[in-house]
Amino acid sequence: MSIPQSGGGPIEHTYQLAEYLESGCKPKQEWRIGTEHEKFGFCRGTLKPLPYQGERSIVAILEGLRDRHGWTAIHESDKLIGLQKDGAHISLEPGGQLELSGAPLETIHETCDEVNTHLAQVKDIADEIGAGFIGLGAAPIWNHADVPLVPKGRYRLMDDYMQKVGAMGQAMMRRTCTVQVNLDFSSEADMVQKMRVAFALQPIAVALFANSPFFEGRPIDHKSWRSRIWRDLDADRTGMLPFVFEAGFGFERWVEYVLDVPMYFVYRNGEYIDALGQSFRDFMQMKLPALPGEMPTLSDWADHLTTVFPEARIKRFIEMRGADGGPWRRLCALPALWVGLIYDQTSLDAASDLIKPWTHEVRESLRIACSREGLQATVDGVNVKEISREVVAIAEAGLKARNRPGVGGLVPDESHFLNALRESVETGVSPADELLQRYYNDWNKDLSHIYGEYSY
Repeated sequence: MSIPQSGGGPIEHTYQLAEYLESGCKPKQEWRIGTEHEKFGFCRGTLKPLPYQGERSIVAILEGLRDRHGWTAIHESDKLIGLQKDGAHISLEPGGQLELSGAPLETIHETCDEVNTHLAQVKDIADEIGAGFIGLGAAPIWNHADVPLVPKGRYRLMDDYMQKVGAMGQAMMRRTCTVQVNLDFSSEADMVQKMRVAFALQPIAVALFANSPFFEGRPIDHKSWRSRIWRDLDADRTGMLPFVFEAGFGFERWVEYVLDVPMYFVYRNGEYIDALGQSFRDFMQMKLPALPGEMPTLSDWADHLTTVFPEARIKRFIEMRGADGGPWRRLCALPALWVGLIYDQTSLDAASDLIKPWTHEVRESLRIACSREGLQATVDGVNVKEISREVVAIAEAGLKARNRPGVGGLVPDESHFLNALRESVETGVSPADELLQRYYNDWNKDLSHIYGEYSY
């Protein structure tokens, strides 16, 4: 989840909202890669979630990172709720999931170095206090009551609202984890092409990264239960957004969509003010019930942009949001996949051609089938394993064309970060398939083994 936004004066005209998005346009040489990944913390021995406070807790992890590894604390009221350092942030998801929002970096080599350093630092602190962290798309054993909400005002408001608009919002907040990548665009036309590829291929990312076949202690009927949860969360702010593929889509059309998404809050003076279900359009007219007579700022708009949760979204960059959290190799493979697909124009064009025949109905059916069946899914003649093979090959070509060497030039490009995905498309085995095999054949249906064998 996002931290409060800052900067930006009052909004006097609607066109400022689209201008805010357009201000993210950058020339290609300034494009960067921002990778975010979440993970579940647990107490070794009991395998219960880390509590927020105590000797073995989330706060103990944050304090250890602050004191030993030079991170700067972020507080809300008197609560330690995050850290920052060198353009990166560590934040807490609603159920205490620890998230690294990485700094904007030039190469995936740098991204993987950042991931390695972060996980090593977290393990350094966690080992001392008897804690562990694991990367999965959904908590495999815990139920709702096991996972208390962290003390952040934004989450308290969201938690109340989620109970009114869908069946699985609270499960998303407390018991899911993702890995995502944030990428740049050069122009409105470039953004449109990238967003269409992003939406159409999110189901393929779901299949490749499927890693949540268990929930509340048993196998569930989906390879990515996390993806299933997102389909029954809040129809006003989630989904595949067919208008992205319509003629005339651009920054202004995105603004119109976001303006129609009900608000959660307004952030003022360190406090979250309840604006649940209220309209940003009313806010623009200084008629917001929560703050009557007050004009919104661009910071309010930036905050509101973080409360829409479709499969891909625009802020001043594009967020790819379809993948389950997972093991180290896939934390690096996710940015490699999307960078390869959309940061090289030849690959972007090839991906656009691949998805061109798909209707909204096909894209939506793929979203459902990929979350349920993973790489084994087939929809209207679209074989997901074969399409995934094509997608990974396009991404590989894009990474090779980028020609970004690593390790002092010893590694010629970034394409080796796709190795885990190449294995999946050759074997048809996703992380979820591997976990199910271990559950039935090696663990004697005892899910407690997952923590010892798959934690970082």
